[in-house]
Amino acid sequence: MSNPAHNPFGRRAFLLGGLTVTAAGALGLADPLLAGAAESAAPPIHGTGAWGARAASGGISVLNSRPVKIIVHHTATANVTDYSLARAFALSRSIQNYHMDSNGWIDTGQHFTNSRGGHITEGRHRSLAALNGGTQHVVSAHTSGQNNVALGIENEGLYTSVGPTTAQWNSLVQLCKYMCAQYRIPASQIFGHRDFNNTACPGNVLYGRLPELRRAVAAAMGSREKIVDPVTWPLLQPGDRGEKVLAAQRLLHHAGERGVPLDGVFDQRTDEAARRLEVRIGVAETGLVGAESWPALVPAALRKGDRGDAVHAAQLLLVAAGLRSPADGEFTEATQSAVKDLQAAQRIPATGVIDLLTWQYLLR
Repeated sequence: MSNPAHNPFGRRAFLLGGLTVTAAGALGLADPLLAGAAESAAPPIHGTGAWGARAASGGISVLNSRPVKIIVHHTATANVTDYSLARAFALSRSIQNYHMDSNGWIDTGQHFTNSRGGHITEGRHRSLAALNGGTQHVVSAHTSGQNNVALGIENEGLYTSVGPTTAQWNSLVQLCKYMCAQYRIPASQIFGHRDFNNTACPGNVLYGRLPELRRAVAAAMGSREKIVDPVTWPLLQPGDRGEKVLAAQRLLHHAGERGVPLDGVFDQRTDEAARRLEVRIGVAETGLVGAESWPALVPAALRKGDRGDAVHAAQLLLVAAGLRSPADGEFTEATQSAVKDLQAAQRIPATGVIDLLTWQYLLR
């Protein structure tokens, strides 16, 4: 498999010490949202010693702080029909070998791996002990910019057009439930890799089920949490069509990529421009327009009196949202009024200025 840094599915290629865990003690949670999860049994988790992990090549950093979110990945490997524990152990060894020998990392990048048979293995050393303790976090290497604050779960398989197996889904729910209970993480803070980096991971199908996952985890915990799905940047990739693509093309024009067509089709020229942008902003070159590219493309503030391609992009999205706005590149009073209507509908400050949060709602 190619170097994950250049893989549009992320750094997936080939992606826990000790005993299998079957239960956890009482947590005594104070958070009223988690009052129904005062005690949460751990799913079976096979430690690094169980699957024959190599020793880490460097020191594992352990923070005396809790992670605040969970990030779901897929390995972008074959959707095998071998659901055995032996297969899960072999996968864990392959992942560790790739991460250490090809990526040059000190150990497996993610904290835990969930096989297609629903077998959960520890990834990076010391992750299982930290999870069971509930007060520490192992620094990882699964998501750029999030490794100090987020738990990473790799799900074996490629979920661009199909979903995980029933066993794998159920084990994912149970692992997330245990993580949320141990670390007091709200179920609403379960994300996909693409929410933070330019990657298709964890695949369109599995990513599309994250709202379902958040609610399934909350229900499994007996939580009274009202799940509000996070507002995130969308992912655009070659072959996509529509107003979001056209808006991205307008924004690429605004960024100086004048050779990009303005036709709403994510073609090769759009891909090449997206890659040049990634190089300029210093992120892995994927050709995708995602969570790392959008903040570099959209102006931090557009307001009445502004003009140009960025204004035109915002107007296209306002019209697509059913709001009355011209689409002529002139930020007039009519555009300002449409922006205020959108902001009021989303219950964010109705300033009439298009800031980063307003851009995210426009692109939602």
